[in-house]
Amino acid sequence: MKTTLEIQNLKCGGCANTIINKLSDIENISDVTINNDNHTVSFFYENKNALLEAKQLLHKIGYPIVGEKNALTTKAKSFVSCAIGRMNG
Repeated sequence: MKTTLEIQNLKCGGCANTIINKLSDIENISDVTINNDNHTVSFFYENKNALLEAKQLLHKIGYPIVGEKNALTTKAKSFVSCAIGRMNG
């Protein structure tokens, strides 16, 4: 199944690189793509557990789904994830 999630704190290609790399490491997740203009991440997932794990990971690395709490600490995590993505991109 394919899903597209609108996420918070997505700013640039560094963010996108981190999100793609992290989500691609999850078993049963594939074909991760990012649209910076729409602040969305799209991917294929095999089951509900993989989708839940992806959502939890996005929040953990600083990119919660729109509508979820976006505390200052979460925003700070997104800056760290962005920097890592820039260095590894």
